[in-house]
Amino acid sequence: MKSVLFDSRSKLTRWCVVGDQQNQQQHRRTLAGILPQQPRRNLWKKAALLVVPQQQAETQRWEQPRLRFMQYERPHDPVKRLGLVSDDGSKMVELSTSTCAANDMVTFLRQRYCMDSLLDRLQFMQVRDVYKNLRLLPPIDDPCKILVVQNNYVDNCDEQHIPIPREPSFCVKFSSSITGSLDNIRAHSQAKHIDYGCQLVVVIGRKCRKVNRNAAMNYVFGYTLAQDITARDWTALLGGKSLDTFCPLGPTIVHKTHVPDVNDLWIKTLVNGEQLQSGHTRDMIFKIDYLVHRLSQFLTLFPGDLILTGTPAGGGAYRRPTSFLQPGDRIDSEIQILGKMSNKVVNDLS
Repeated sequence: MKSVLFDSRSKLTRWCVVGDQQNQQQHRRTLAGILPQQPRRNLWKKAALLVVPQQQAETQRWEQPRLRFMQYERPHDPVKRLGLVSDDGSKMVELSTSTCAANDMVTFLRQRYCMDSLLDRLQFMQVRDVYKNLRLLPPIDDPCKILVVQNNYVDNCDEQHIPIPREPSFCVKFSSSITGSLDNIRAHSQAKHIDYGCQLVVVIGRKCRKVNRNAAMNYVFGYTLAQDITARDWTALLGGKSLDTFCPLGPTIVHKTHVPDVNDLWIKTLVNGEQLQSGHTRDMIFKIDYLVHRLSQFLTLFPGDLILTGTPAGGGAYRRPTSFLQPGDRIDSEIQILGKMSNKVVNDLS
């Protein structure tokens, strides 16, 4: 029998019916289901009338598009577009039709749009409900470089029984490994030990080379999240991190101005509903400003380049017994403020 839950997401009391588990899974695979949820409010305040204007402003903030960028296709229209979406995933603005912005994120970054100006213009743009059958694409699908920081969390080093590194080490993923935040991960027949690792991703906004650490954050555009899917029985150089679909990315790119403190975000990974990773960005060994500074000493970073900043403890290879991904598994990834991903592992031939 369906249960009725009290939902206080707006200033007016609303009632909603929650269906069975299948309906909940369908909601999780929508844009609204994978973006951060609006905080619940305490309706039992004595000064309720005084709280209403504040609640109304908060509701409007969650329902208005902000600098949360997404790439998508309209229903029955296979043309990639760029848009902004509200924090609750209900409202959107099509930048591609409302401005002279490019249709894809990398080209948009190269255009060097002024974000303050874009925010000012939002009030004059057409805001619409998110398309019911919108196809959400990876927020970036053709970066020049995807760089992965290894062993960058204290607890991850502890579970491997290795010392905390003095300098960061890096490996790469190929852009062909990118897939969407709701897309399937293919369990390739050549890979037997497929592991996971939720990571905060830095999106570079400006070309940089040999930047000082104090200036490094000026070259960061925003953040998203990724699952660093890895075939542990392959070496990284032979593609263990770069098999097709081994880099779920999304759901959106959140501009850095909407993240008050990137070193104060929690990270979670669930496999088949069981929480296997629970970490916090404050436990990063090498912070984002140092990583950008360090990489820029020997690489030129371009707009759209991605830096995966490491994963906390809980990876399948280091659990006892080990726990690798198998066809049929569902992996849910979440980082505070940035949103969620929900990917199903499928057979390579399906």
